[in-house]
Amino acid sequence: MTEILSKLARRGWGALPASLALFLLLTLPAVALAADDEEKAWWEEFGPIAILLVVITIVFARLPKVEGLGHTAAYRRRRLMNWLPLGLTYAFFYMGRYNLKVSKDAFENLQALDGSVLMGNEDFSAIFAIGTLVYGCAFLFNGPLTDRLGGKKAMMIGGAGIVFVNSLMGLGSLCVLYEKPAGLYTFLAGNFVPAYAVLYGMNMYFQSFGAVAIVKVNAPWFHVKERGVFGAIFGILISLGLYFAFDWSGKILDLFERSEGDPFNLGLAFVFFTPAMILAALWIADLVFVRDTPGQAGFEDFHTGDATAGDDGPRLGVFEVFAKLLRNPVILTIALVEFCSGFLRQAIMQYYGIFAKQTDSVLHLKSSFVNENWGMMLCCAGILGGVMAGVISDRVFQSRRGPVAMLLYIVMLFSAVVLAFAYKTPIVGFMVVLMSMAIIGVHGMLSGTASMDFGGAKNAGTAVGIIDGFVYLGTAVMAGTYYFILPRESGEGLMGVSSDPVNWWLWPISMIVVAALGTVFASRVWNAKPKSKGGGGH
Repeated sequence: MTEILSKLARRGWGALPASLALFLLLTLPAVALAADDEEKAWWEEFGPIAILLVVITIVFARLPKVEGLGHTAAYRRRRLMNWLPLGLTYAFFYMGRYNLKVSKDAFENLQALDGSVLMGNEDFSAIFAIGTLVYGCAFLFNGPLTDRLGGKKAMMIGGAGIVFVNSLMGLGSLCVLYEKPAGLYTFLAGNFVPAYAVLYGMNMYFQSFGAVAIVKVNAPWFHVKERGVFGAIFGILISLGLYFAFDWSGKILDLFERSEGDPFNLGLAFVFFTPAMILAALWIADLVFVRDTPGQAGFEDFHTGDATAGDDGPRLGVFEVFAKLLRNPVILTIALVEFCSGFLRQAIMQYYGIFAKQTDSVLHLKSSFVNENWGMMLCCAGILGGVMAGVISDRVFQSRRGPVAMLLYIVMLFSAVVLAFAYKTPIVGFMVVLMSMAIIGVHGMLSGTASMDFGGAKNAGTAVGIIDGFVYLGTAVMAGTYYFILPRESGEGLMGVSSDPVNWWLWPISMIVVAALGTVFASRVWNAKPKSKGGGGH
C-alpha cells in the first residue's frame, strides 16, 4: 500500500485526494465488519464515491502529460497544496447554500402564526428566487473586486460572511423550534418568508465570492492546455459540495431526531451551524496555504496561453474591462449558455426532491434509491460529468470548450424530452441524474474553465462574474417561473394540488424549451479558442 501511495504522490496534483480515497477504499471492508448497522449504512453510501474518486485519480494519473509546459514535481505539489484547501472551501460553500432546501423538509412541519405551513413550495421558491437574484447581481461588484483584491482575499471574505449568516439562520431555527424568546419568535413566525429572504440574500451575496475566487486563484497556476483537467476538478468540487449539502445535512436532521426523539429538534439548527463550523476551520487553512500566483509561492510565473497572457500593460478600469468583455461575442454566448444551465441545474436539484415527496402517495418515489441517496447520486453524476467533459475537451477537441458543452446539452435535451413522457414513472429518478451529469459537466467547462480562458488570468474575476451572473439570473427566472406554474400543497395555485403528478407536467416541459435554447447557443462557440499575446512556459 505504501508503494502505491508513493507512486501516486509522484504523479503530482492528484496525489492527496487519491491517497485518501484509496485509504478509505482499502479500509472499507474492515470498517464494515466492525460497524453496527447505522455505520454500515454510512459506509455503503460513501463507498461508491470513494471508489469513483480512486478510479478517476488513476485515469488522470495515466493521462499523458502535456508537453512543453515545464512544470516540475515541486511545482505540482505546491499547486496541489494551493487548490486543495481552496477547493474544499468552495465545496462546503455549497453545504452552506443548499441547506435551505434540506431545511424546507423540516420547516414545512412547523406552523406560522396564522396556522399555515412555515415554508411551503411558494415560500421556498420566493426565498430561493430572491437569494439567487442577489447572487447573480453581486457578481457585477464582486467579480471586479476579486480582480483587484486577489482570489485569496475574496474567498476569505466570502467564507467569513457565510459563517456569520449561517449562524444567524441556525439561531433563527432554534427560535421557531422552541418559541423563545417570545418577541423574536412572534416576529419570525409572523414574518418568516421576508426574514429568511433577507438572511438568505445576505448568504448568497457572500456565496458569490466562491466561484470567482477559485477561478481567479487557479488561472495563473494552470495553462490553457491543462485547464480541461481543472474543469474536471471544478466539477468534482461542485459534486462533493452537493453531496455534503443534501446527504450530510439530511443525516444531521436524522441524527438529532434519533438521539432526541423529537422530530428535527436541534438538527434543524445544525443544518446551518455545521457548514459554519467547517468553513471556519477551512478559513484558517486558506489563510495558511493559499497563494494567488506561483510567484507568491516561490515559483516562476509563466505564460498561461489565455486571453490576457503576455499582456503587461496597465490594468484597465472596471468599466473598461466590462465593456471589453461584453463586446466579446464568445463571452456573451457562453453567458447565454450558462443562463440556460442555471435554469436547468436548479430545476433538477431543488425540485426533484419536492416532486418525489409531494407525489409519494401516487408514485412512491420518496423511498426510492435515487431520492434516498440524492446527494450521493448527484455527486457521482457530477464527478463523471465533470471528468468526462474535462478530459474530452483537452484530449479530443484541443482544449476547445464549446463542442463538449454542445454535446452535453444534446444529452440534456434528449433527457428532458424523455422526462416529459415518463415523469409519472419510476424512471424519473434516473433521468434527472443523467441530466445532472450533463449540466454539471457543462457548468465546470464554461464557468470553471472557459471563463479563465477567454477572460484571461488578469480579468478572470470579472469574466466569471459576468458568466456566473447569468447562471444565477437563469436560476432566478426558474424560481420565479416555478412560483407561478408549479402546483401547491393547498391546490390554490395555477396548476392545482401538488400531490397529483398530472399537475406537474410544466416542470419537464419548461426544461425542454430551455435545453433547446442552450443547445443552439452552445453550437455558436464550437470553434472558439482564446488568443493570447505570446507564447512560452516557465
